[in-house]
Amino acid sequence: MSELYRDPVYDGATDPRVVVDASGRWWMFYTQRRASLEDAGPGVSWIHGSRIGVATSVDGLGWEYQGTLEPAASDLALEPGPPPAEVDRTHWAPEVVWDGERWRMFLTEIDGTPDRWPGFRRTIVEYTSADLRRWSRRGPLALSSDRVIDAAVARTPDGAWRLWYKDEAADSVTMVASSADFAAWSLDGVAIGGRPHEGPTAFELGGSWWMIVDEWRGMGVYRSDDGVGWTRQGDPDAVILASAPGDAQGSHGAHIQHGDDLWFYFFRTATDGAAHGATGERRRSAVHRVRLDVEAGNLVVRGSESGR
Repeated sequence: MSELYRDPVYDGATDPRVVVDASGRWWMFYTQRRASLEDAGPGVSWIHGSRIGVATSVDGLGWEYQGTLEPAASDLALEPGPPPAEVDRTHWAPEVVWDGERWRMFLTEIDGTPDRWPGFRRTIVEYTSADLRRWSRRGPLALSSDRVIDAAVARTPDGAWRLWYKDEAADSVTMVASSADFAAWSLDGVAIGGRPHEGPTAFELGGSWWMIVDEWRGMGVYRSDDGVGWTRQGDPDAVILASAPGDAQGSHGAHIQHGDDLWFYFFRTATDGAAHGATGERRRSAVHRVRLDVEAGNLVVRGSESGR
């Protein structure tokens, strides 16, 4: 499966979210992991210390790097070129949605550059924008714990906005909150339980609602009639975008509806090429996409990155 986009700074593009603006321009927001940096620090420092990379496209296929979203006071602004060598916070997994009047971003923020997984506070913070370049901070959301990451937001058929997210303090399952107007959120408990997972994305297609989650071995798929109650597609071990010969499994992605097509952008870790010099890890990752469809009541992968 061919690569669609690679980050030109650190070669660690992950967690892509793609939207199309009113002019028809495609925007990709992604976690810019510092995969190629030799002196990122010990442990998982290279996965932290990341900014949000931004790329644009005229067709969703050929992408041009635009820079990173950099803090300006408490807000964010798109700045060309690479991010600073030293940062005071980590940004992960941007969720970007249009609410009918403005763009909203729900961003995972972590203080500093942790070198290990446990023991560090993780918060989902809301921003708004008129142009996808300058973002005004609205503030952190009060959710089920202080270990929350990977927001996904959609308006469900009952008119409520729902926010799904991974809660690392709740065995790393998907929790959900709901709001009528983004002003206040009601905590509604577990949306998807079972085995640990992350990176939810939810959408309507073919008369049903679907949620895709990253199980680190491929993607688990769930179906819903109303975007509230979810049933797993297939048996508990069934996944889409599992690993194939020469490819790692698909990881943390998000959908975009464009015309009659539902595209799913996600990332894979490279299985070829040089290993990282300092650690021997296969850190490099790239963005891919596939087209999704509904066949006989199931969500299926159909078509390639190009749609041809």
